[in-house]
Amino acid sequence: MAERRVNVGWAEGLHARPASIFVRAATASGVPVTIAKADGSPVNAASMLAVLGLGAQGGEEIVLFSDADGADVALDRLAKLVAEGLDELPETV
Repeated sequence: MAERRVNVGWAEGLHARPASIFVRAATASGVPVTIAKADGSPVNAASMLAVLGLGAQGGEEIVLFSDADGADVALDRLAKLVAEGLDELPETV
């Protein structure tokens, strides 16, 4: 299973707009991804309600997981998006 640990780069955390950006990116990655707080249970990264329910704050560590083919590339891109607080999924890592 591929895993990436990253600190949330959006000052407001994974709430409202940043969560929406992340969920769209996770869905667009084409691989099933789960997300969790460092000490929490994983939830579906493609679910807006699940991501909002994490309550991940700016600077807090989250963990991304996937065991699908292509997971490493997808998780690298999602980790970059989260760590840098970007407005869209990066084309390249």
